[in-house]
Amino acid sequence: MSTVLAAIRAEWTKLRTTPGPAWLLLITAAVTVGLGAAVCALATCPRAGCDLDAGRLALSGVYLGQVPIAVLAVLAVSGEYSTRLIGTTLTAIPNRPVVLAAKALVLVVPVAAVAASALFACLLIARIVLPDRLPLEGPILRAGAGSVAYLVLIALLGLGVAAVVRDSAASIGTVLGLLYLPPILTQTVADPQLRRLLERAAPMSAGLAIQATGDLRHLPIGPWAGLGVAAAWSVGALLAGTFLLRFRDT
Repeated sequence: MSTVLAAIRAEWTKLRTTPGPAWLLLITAAVTVGLGAAVCALATCPRAGCDLDAGRLALSGVYLGQVPIAVLAVLAVSGEYSTRLIGTTLTAIPNRPVVLAAKALVLVVPVAAVAASALFACLLIARIVLPDRLPLEGPILRAGAGSVAYLVLIALLGLGVAAVVRDSAASIGTVLGLLYLPPILTQTVADPQLRRLLERAAPMSAGLAIQATGDLRHLPIGPWAGLGVAAAWSVGALLAGTFLLRFRDT
């Protein structure tokens, strides 16, 4: 237990004493709220498509807000490899799975706090801009809470990928590729069944189904099932990262 607490204290000290994490979290909040507000404002124009899902409109900032979170998660691991401090960390705490678990715990708490604050602000802004179309009840609250969970899962995905790849640039490219490349490829697929399969399996396409608040029967995957797909990607990346961190040389 003392080893776990020591690892958590060490990772928390690293997180709060370097300027990068604070800036990335601030950028996350600014991008998420700013983009969500802009989309909601544009949606007041009839040409913007007023029949769109109001929940998705309000929370649309997540599409870009996830980028700085992914970068923050990657740097939590790969930054130590680039500075060669990973050797010092693993010498102080030889239990490598504990080190990665401490990084995950210390990362998840501020990410969840910032995501919850930013998305709550998005819903309040949308409530003002779209007062007749965004009641703060059941489906909307599920979409908001689910979006917070989605951003936490993206942080864990980035952490796991960084533990596997180790290089910062390659890890960031891998995570962003996993998120944004499948939706692009899906648009080029002519077979509707294959396209639906890609939408159900891709982490972002499936995970952001949690934001849907209407016409759920026509979604490629249900909201909670989609969030489960994103969770499977994150857990898989963390398990692979834990295995490689434990058994290969630093």
